[in-house]
Amino acid sequence: MCARYGCTTPLHLTSIDFSRRSFMRTAAASALTIAIGPGLAGMAHAADGMIKSTHGTGFCNLNIFLAHALQTAKEDGLDLQFVNTPTFAEQVTFLAMGQVDVGLMPYTSFIALFDAGAPVKVVAGGGVEGCVIVSRPGLDSPEKLKGKTLGTFQLDTLEVMPYDWLKKHGVAFKDVKVRYMGSTPEAVEAFKAGAIDWTCTIEPYGTALLNDVKGAHKLSDGTDIYGRGYTDCVLACRSELIKQNPAGLKALIKGMMKAQLMAETRQDDVLSKVVGTYYKTSTENARLAMSKQPAVVDARDQTRFILERTDSLVEMGYIKKKPGRDAIDWTLLEQVIAENKDLHAQLKHKAA
Repeated sequence: MCARYGCTTPLHLTSIDFSRRSFMRTAAASALTIAIGPGLAGMAHAADGMIKSTHGTGFCNLNIFLAHALQTAKEDGLDLQFVNTPTFAEQVTFLAMGQVDVGLMPYTSFIALFDAGAPVKVVAGGGVEGCVIVSRPGLDSPEKLKGKTLGTFQLDTLEVMPYDWLKKHGVAFKDVKVRYMGSTPEAVEAFKAGAIDWTCTIEPYGTALLNDVKGAHKLSDGTDIYGRGYTDCVLACRSELIKQNPAGLKALIKGMMKAQLMAETRQDDVLSKVVGTYYKTSTENARLAMSKQPAVVDARDQTRFILERTDSLVEMGYIKKKPGRDAIDWTLLEQVIAENKDLHAQLKHKAA
């Protein structure tokens, strides 16, 4: 997931309902209320030569991690800076409030912000595939998961995927226990210790659990329910940034394309830059994970998938209505592609 930090409320928000179906919806709405107050809108991108971004933990973040590590947009006049957000809720609300310009996040989190009225748009892709449902030894079927504890993250693709997988196999989500974790490392350690029975996680942690926990089962990698190349995360931005600083956004998107090409052609060099600093795992696990969760900038062919997945969010009570096509704006992405045809042509993973 892009940013699986957990579901604790931001310190500046109060009166948040922590029940499963209302927490993120309330957090997003609270952030929006704060965002429309005087002096906050647009404050993150006061400097045209700089863009501030939140960041997560999964391999879907690889392109933006590498773009940050190597400042691949520097030659186009952009300084990419990360703003640390200790909790997942803060990552989401910082974008809604305008404290950051962009955020690479699960598309489910973006949809909740958009549904709450936050001025945000999807402008490029993040990562595809890489979500893994892993269960402890002996729990090798959907029926055996009834009454068992799922460790996941609220209003995340890592919550929606188990919901969809159980639904496909005729098991109601209410028939399992759900425990919302504080961070990806916490979920990993809880699984290893037997404190949770099954989990939906991202790479490189899915590979690590299957390698480290003897007898663990891979119940799904998402392709059995979504098909190949399904989206996990997207690059979202403040809507006004598209008009106020299109050059900066285009530089970021181009920088992420450069990073993607490096990841696809110089794997060992890339891993040496990100393992240890951005990913707390072994190089071997990271190499395996990298092949299972490609980071893809050109996600235009995932438009329908992103919008159709909102059916589950409505069923789960997280949003009131499905977003329209206006939630996604590929305009600047398409301009970058048109202006950098040679670069785009070299990318292995991209929209057909």
